[in-house]
Amino acid sequence: MTIRSESPGTLWRAGWYGFAHRLASPNFGPRPASARVDLIVVHSISLPPGQYGGDEVQRLFSNTLDWNAHPYFKSIEGMTVSAHFYIRRNGELWQFVSCDDRAWHAGTSSYRGRENCNDDSVGIELEGLEGATFEPEQYEALAGLCAAIAQQYPVQHIAGHEHIAPGRKRDPGEGFDWAMLQRSLAWPDQCFPG
Repeated sequence: MTIRSESPGTLWRAGWYGFAHRLASPNFGPRPASARVDLIVVHSISLPPGQYGGDEVQRLFSNTLDWNAHPYFKSIEGMTVSAHFYIRRNGELWQFVSCDDRAWHAGTSSYRGRENCNDDSVGIELEGLEGATFEPEQYEALAGLCAAIAQQYPVQHIAGHEHIAPGRKRDPGEGFDWAMLQRSLAWPDQCFPG
């Protein structure tokens, strides 16, 4: 794995956030020319499910995961996915795809009357288990990141994977504290899922 950090004092450079560890994923593409990046999508992930602290998520997003390292990995073998960001349990922040590009995090999705949420959203994965709770350090990092994204892009909405792909996805789930995030950001109700 090759990790890069931007120089101190540089908040954004070509869609890369200066306060994140950078590990470029090959799993991305261009956004449509008409795309307005106005949605943040919050997800949860842990590999294997419920186990924290390893580098398996980074390896999944960089196509270097050893499919034989755990029995669960066989069920996801060959997946080519990514997110723009990943927030560890301790608040450590990683970035895999430039926010100027389209990461592969949403799948079949629809929100605010638009299909294909990958086209105009920023995907943020939280290290955690769907439906479980998250750490204060993660909420702090998430709120800071969302505020920074909203300074750079015309963000108007934030939703969970469960809101953009109902019935298909359930993350981050009932353990995620939307009210806490809203208080931290001081964004109006219309920015959040109903």
